[in-house]
Amino acid sequence: MNDPSVQADLAEPLASAEPLAAAEPRASGYSWYVLGVLVILYFLNFVDRQILSILANDIKADLHLSDADLGFLYGTAFAVFYALFGLPLGRLADSWHRVRLISLGLALWSTMTTLSGFARSGTMLSVARIGVGVGEATASPSAYSLIADWFPQRMRATALAIYASGIYLGGGFSLVIGGLVVQRWNAAYPGGGPLGLHGWQAAFLVVGIPGLLMALWTLTLREPVRGAMDGIASPRDPAPFRSFFGEMINVVPPLTLIGAFLRGPRALLVNLAGAAGIGLAAWAMVRLTHKPEQFIFIGAGYYAVFSWAHALKARDYPMFKLILGSPAFLCTILAYGFSTVVSYAVSYWAAPYAERTFHIGKTELGLLIGGVAALAGFVGVIGGGWLADRSYLRHPAGRHFVALFGIVAPVAPILIAFTTGSVTTFYIALAIAGVFGPMSLGASAAASQSLVLPRMRGTATATFFLATTLIGLGLGPFMAGYISATHGDNLATGVISTLIALVPATIAVLLAIKLYPRAAASVRERAAAAGEVFA
Repeated sequence: MNDPSVQADLAEPLASAEPLAAAEPRASGYSWYVLGVLVILYFLNFVDRQILSILANDIKADLHLSDADLGFLYGTAFAVFYALFGLPLGRLADSWHRVRLISLGLALWSTMTTLSGFARSGTMLSVARIGVGVGEATASPSAYSLIADWFPQRMRATALAIYASGIYLGGGFSLVIGGLVVQRWNAAYPGGGPLGLHGWQAAFLVVGIPGLLMALWTLTLREPVRGAMDGIASPRDPAPFRSFFGEMINVVPPLTLIGAFLRGPRALLVNLAGAAGIGLAAWAMVRLTHKPEQFIFIGAGYYAVFSWAHALKARDYPMFKLILGSPAFLCTILAYGFSTVVSYAVSYWAAPYAERTFHIGKTELGLLIGGVAALAGFVGVIGGGWLADRSYLRHPAGRHFVALFGIVAPVAPILIAFTTGSVTTFYIALAIAGVFGPMSLGASAAASQSLVLPRMRGTATATFFLATTLIGLGLGPFMAGYISATHGDNLATGVISTLIALVPATIAVLLAIKLYPRAAASVRERAAAAGEVFA
């Protein structure tokens, strides 16, 4: 830790994984500065990701796509590669310079967003979205790990919620920016502007280029001492990229076969059996839906997770036990993951639905849906993080009670929003859902971080986002779009159908409430029993 005031506070190591608030060090002024930069970075992350929503109807018309295609483009094409590369990049965040990693990722996803503006087909746009997914996979594993090393345990849900506010600010303002650019560009150039670009293509250029400048600013941040805030010093990895490439051959198909082969014949047979089972399930879904690209991508993602889990057990058993071998951790991330099936479907389809149903112009859509979503999400995620930290001081599983509220409370306003004939009621109900839904994010993220050792935080974050991407983002927008496409382009039916995912989300969070207290109090003991050696 570079800040002298924090160094002084770290002189006495903490006694346990869940220390008393009074014994913890303080967050410095520089800690808050770093957090502010990371919020801006995450803002750009979600501007680049979410702007596809306000552009959806224009892209559909120009590239001749269906609602199911749009759901695949926004969700699955991005999500699978975000998840695939999130695991090795999460491992790199645990072993290399996190500031450099996140800066390189920002430069990559901003470049790919800019290139999206030159897409002439759904395939070209899908390739660009894949690049955005790979670049953005560097962000949260690095950021979560940095935040945990700049803020003490008692403040982490609040700090992570502030960071997560970038989701809602960026997602909301992407609609404002996209709506303004498209409407003004198309008015100025009705038949296409310079280079033959349409309004939706110009919007990608406008939001992609600033990220390249932001990458240079991010690179100036200081790298904190890993684990010092918790009094658990983590030794520097002498060969961080060896671990990264070792992770790549255990995650990215078909390299996964090499990784399995290197672990021995039995590991290769298990890997092939897993591939066959997942491939059979994907084939069945393709036959059922006639959407091969969706389920080939999703099947590849699930097979990659299976390969990674089997390899992690052999390569780092303590990490396996604290992440994939922990029912409390799994229930925490699955609860949030299933809840994001609904939140991703609503956030993506709300603007296209309002444009089709209420015949609202893009500028008004951007201001009223995007602006309100930004404010509502900001209030919800910050309020939820603050409430989660207060609840944590009163009950070991207090954060999960806040997560439960964030899962259940949005149901009624979502039903109202997508069934009302009044545009005013639609806006109000959407705003209420926009406050309630984000309240579970900071609580779930902080709870998952407290269930692992400092050296495992990047990987734990990548695992956390596996649930949100392969379950929520990979299935939510596509499911809503597919149901819509098979019911006469009825987006209301499509979005409402995703509420079924809140059933497993509720079951998982109730189990997490029961399991979390004992699991959080025994992190070091369980790690030691699995073979972890502490300095």
